[in-house]
Amino acid sequence: MQLRFSHVLMAFTSLTYIGCASLEKQASGSKTRWGSGKTESIQPVEDALAAPISHGVVPASASILINKPANEADNQAVVVANNCSVVSVTPNVEAISSSAPVLPHTNPIVTPAGKVNGADSGGKEIVASNAAPPVSAAAVPPTSVPLPIDLGTALELTSGQNPQVNYAREKIRESYAKLDAANSLWLPSLRTGVNYHKHEGRIQDVAGTIIETSRNSLYNGFGAQAVGAGSPAVPGVLVNFHMRDSMFQPRIAGQMIGASRQSSQAATNDALMETAIAYCDLLEASQLQVIANDTNANIETLAKITADYAQAGEGLNADADRCAAELAFRKIESQRAVEQVRIRSVRLARQLSNDPQIVLNPTEPFLAPLELIARNDDVGSLVAQGLSSRPELTEQKYLVGEAVERLRREKFAPLVPSVLLGLSYGGNGGGLGSSFQNYGDRMDFDAAAFWEIRNFGAGEMAARCEAQSRVRQARFRQVQALDRVASEIVEAHAQVEAKRDQLPLAESAIAAARDSYRRNQERIMNAQGLPIEVLQSIAALDQAQRLYATTIADYNRAQFRLHRALGFAIVDKQ
Repeated sequence: MQLRFSHVLMAFTSLTYIGCASLEKQASGSKTRWGSGKTESIQPVEDALAAPISHGVVPASASILINKPANEADNQAVVVANNCSVVSVTPNVEAISSSAPVLPHTNPIVTPAGKVNGADSGGKEIVASNAAPPVSAAAVPPTSVPLPIDLGTALELTSGQNPQVNYAREKIRESYAKLDAANSLWLPSLRTGVNYHKHEGRIQDVAGTIIETSRNSLYNGFGAQAVGAGSPAVPGVLVNFHMRDSMFQPRIAGQMIGASRQSSQAATNDALMETAIAYCDLLEASQLQVIANDTNANIETLAKITADYAQAGEGLNADADRCAAELAFRKIESQRAVEQVRIRSVRLARQLSNDPQIVLNPTEPFLAPLELIARNDDVGSLVAQGLSSRPELTEQKYLVGEAVERLRREKFAPLVPSVLLGLSYGGNGGGLGSSFQNYGDRMDFDAAAFWEIRNFGAGEMAARCEAQSRVRQARFRQVQALDRVASEIVEAHAQVEAKRDQLPLAESAIAAARDSYRRNQERIMNAQGLPIEVLQSIAALDQAQRLYATTIADYNRAQFRLHRALGFAIVDKQ
């Protein structure tokens, strides 16, 4: 059995924790969870769950509460629905074309709570089993037929092929390459080569006498540029490094790795949130399109009735003209709704790195309020939770550590030597004039260590002052990140609370607008008024439905932002 909106929390937490905190380090395809030292395979994430209640809108009382299972290895999602249970979920995939892959999606069937397929469930939680991995939407040929997609699939595609996410993961690999380079500073370099030297004319000997001579020489083997009595200028085996670099560069690179890992997780969190919001925008636009089409149909029916009344002399021609004008306005609104669906489909496709020519169609036909964060969580505890779990803050800690290690490097720089070791071995021969003789083996070895105080000490002081300034800059950025995280949590929490309070008001507005529309219809059917009197009720119903759909979408977006502001922390709902 597949559930569809379980992706809302499971994909956010699982993809962030597994897909970002894991990185390929071997060509075998295994994944390593950083910090644990264990190698494991990434498990697929469950499909998403949707809970349609009635046509057009879903009551706020039917909001879905998604719990994270205690054991992550189970790779299962637990879904608890207030006043309803999600059961008998079966695939319902429409064929797109023989060459275009279809993204998996399902349509849930909702029955009253306590009943599962006609049997009493005893009010127990429904556990979704592992879902099949999604079919990639990459390289899908352009098609005018909408391609169905659900939120879970969108999140999976974002984690797998979003350029922002993949760029952040490549930064981790770059950091590991820098660490390997730092750990290799003390290892020798191997060089092999050949050189030929020819001299004609005057030259100064060791005693300082200028002499006239003609000579030539040849060297080949490990090293090169062996001329005269000196060692080869290019040693065959060379060790040349500053000991301060070999001591501190691995530490600096280690801090950079930690920062890159946290930055990658933050980038993944941001990409997943943007995808969730883009999907919510598309679902909202689709819902508003349905509302616009329904209102257009109601106005069209009213315009026909009003025209019939005017033709029969029972109504005014002005009323018929007013309805005709309103019908034209509503048709324009329907076309604008189609435009918004297309635009938001393109924006979602950009997040998925998908072909923007393909129209994405959300499989959830209804908007439902999501409860990702418990209502009784006060803002103070949420801020404390976010400050302890946001990857951006951990990244700033690593960046401060990197700056501190660079400062220590500059402090120790004059106290530790630089090392130069050279070893060359090869064949060497030559003679006077153009004669070539006495060719044989040759070996040279040189070792040196020296200390350096740059620019009479002024260079050392400048380097230390620069490193100290970078430490202070890193700490200021850390404080700035703390302020930003706290403000994001408080702001998102305020939006969630405000939209939550608006939901019952918007729901009551729909009920009142429907009652008004129904009563006006009954009056017209009983010949107690003119058809034009229904126009205001239709407009009020349209406005109430739009308001409720927008309020739900805003509420869900605020939930996504708050969930991301907390660093996708797992909240125990039990």
